[in-house]
Amino acid sequence: MTPKTGMSKAFQTVAIVGRYADPRVAEPMALLAEYLTKAGIDVICPADAPATLQARTVSDADLAAEADLIIAVGGDGTMLHAAGLTGSGKVPLLGVNRGRLGFLADVSPAQMLENLEQILGGSYSRETRLQLNAKITSSDGSERSAVALNDIVLQRRETGRMVDFETRIADRFVNTHAGDGLIVATPTGSTAYALSCGGPIIEPLLDAVVIVPICPHTLSDRPIVIPAGLDIEVKLLPRHDTKAEVSVDGHSLGQLDPDDSLLISKSVNRITLIHPPGYDYYGILRSKLHWGRDSRTRNQKSD
Repeated sequence: MTPKTGMSKAFQTVAIVGRYADPRVAEPMALLAEYLTKAGIDVICPADAPATLQARTVSDADLAAEADLIIAVGGDGTMLHAAGLTGSGKVPLLGVNRGRLGFLADVSPAQMLENLEQILGGSYSRETRLQLNAKITSSDGSERSAVALNDIVLQRRETGRMVDFETRIADRFVNTHAGDGLIVATPTGSTAYALSCGGPIIEPLLDAVVIVPICPHTLSDRPIVIPAGLDIEVKLLPRHDTKAEVSVDGHSLGQLDPDDSLLISKSVNRITLIHPPGYDYYGILRSKLHWGRDSRTRNQKSD
């Protein structure tokens, strides 16, 4: 597809990110770079991009400073990585789905250039998504912190034993838990790990988080949805051979010891997503979760 002449450019500089070594990703990235260049857009990409990509390379630190839009090509993992490049959410993010499931990246490769033409012409919608801060404070006063778009997970580490821990919400004691761990997820992350552990799907526009126990020892220990503005504190209880760690959007924040404290709070920064015309969150749920389809027919087709 050739860009229309005289197209009004909503974005002057566009960054493209993705797994360049994956042929399924490299091909649409090359098409995007070529299309954007012909449209008169300044195309940039991280420094590890191949020289064959028609784009100017910049450092990760400079990406948010220069880009008006970041296009992530891949699955939701790529979208989460790209979210960390947006400069505290200042740069909007568009996702082209080349992953297996993909709740975040909603543009299909078949419609990629058509949708991009609409977006460059100013026909698109913006949506902001909640993020969470995770901070581990150690007994010596040192701190480790990170920001999550999806979830913050406490889980057992290098042991077959359960972990015992307690939770407090807004400085009020909630429960003492025993099990494999705990997930605190945003609405965005409610369709990820939290969903597989029995958590609810939360509409992205809700300012709420869900706390989901992982394989709880007590079956009455169930998920709970709370306002995002309430701080959550998690402390590991002393137990022989207990080892636990905290991960943020799939990346380890480090070990959590019984004398440490994990504090989870609402971030002041939100991620901005760009959607093409016709975007429908419930349509994505129907497609990805196969709602309204006969599973017997689907299984027969896959045989």
